[in-house]
Amino acid sequence: MRNDADAFTQLTARLASWAAELGFSALGIAAVHDAELKDAHARYADWIREGRHGQMDYMARNADLRARPEGLLPDAQSVISVTLAYWPEEGLARARSALARPERAYISRYALGRDYHKIMRRRLNALAQRMEGVIGAFSWRVCVDSAPVLEVAFARQGGLGWRGKHTLLLSRQGSFHFLGELYTNLPLPASLPQASPRCGTCGRCLRACPTRAIVAPYVVDARRCIAYLTIEHPGSIPETLRPAIGNRIYGCDDCQLVCPWNRAVPMGDAAFFPRHGLDAATLAELMAWEESAFLDKLAGSPIRRIGYLRWLRNIAVALGNCAPAHPDALRALNARADHPSALVREHVAWALARGEHKAR
Repeated sequence: MRNDADAFTQLTARLASWAAELGFSALGIAAVHDAELKDAHARYADWIREGRHGQMDYMARNADLRARPEGLLPDAQSVISVTLAYWPEEGLARARSALARPERAYISRYALGRDYHKIMRRRLNALAQRMEGVIGAFSWRVCVDSAPVLEVAFARQGGLGWRGKHTLLLSRQGSFHFLGELYTNLPLPASLPQASPRCGTCGRCLRACPTRAIVAPYVVDARRCIAYLTIEHPGSIPETLRPAIGNRIYGCDDCQLVCPWNRAVPMGDAAFFPRHGLDAATLAELMAWEESAFLDKLAGSPIRRIGYLRWLRNIAVALGNCAPAHPDALRALNARADHPSALVREHVAWALARGEHKAR
């Protein structure tokens, strides 16, 4: 490996164009040890101590590694952060319309197409290999939600945006993008970070959250977050939160849909466009899927990881929120009333009782 400053500077100048060729939206570079990154880790540690991570034990188990990049890659010196836009071939109005139709299933827009983990990992591997073709072998590691990384902090230090009050990375192009990292042992010149956050006095994301999970600017309590409840949470969804879930069966986009920086969302990568009509499916239609259909239709989808029982659990809650105005909802629920899973039966029973209560 060449080890002179000019070689690294020349390499850095080529990274942005390579990233664009590979389909990434933007690229930035941050040093692994930075005062702001230490502050970000301190805030993360406080969040864990307060128990706001819910049952995501892995977030607490490896919390110290977020402050020690060398624990993930020995001799790590720089982190290349990339974004990849995913907004489907539709406008914001269509997403809002889906939320307004309670008989429709709302799936977070990032999950309508293919699984971003594999796509980003493949492209980041290709980026590292291009780098090796120029400077020779070096140590690197690709991270796409696969390791304890302060993603937003590194992206901000790499000049890709700022941390929004909903805790997501925001830029002038909005927040509908994935984040990925390439850890390296190269002393690459760092990008200039954003001067300051640009949310100002806006608090739309806090007010829009259906379950009030954004408990303060820059603080999300996962235990109340619909994304956590429908994806990460393994058991019974708290009854007090079920009505606010509405027709959201996988994730939630509400805080992003109201963000002024997302007024004009650039179209994302075609890999993430809707498959199997998931952007227009009814709750009753999806509740009728047997496990074989779930596994077949959602092959290559991030949704598959929650498993069939959580899928039915989530849909049952949503059906309870739209019944009895939609007769198909009651029929779909009754068809699952005797399901072998206690988890599914509990949520179906709640949904049926809720439908009866609303009918009175």
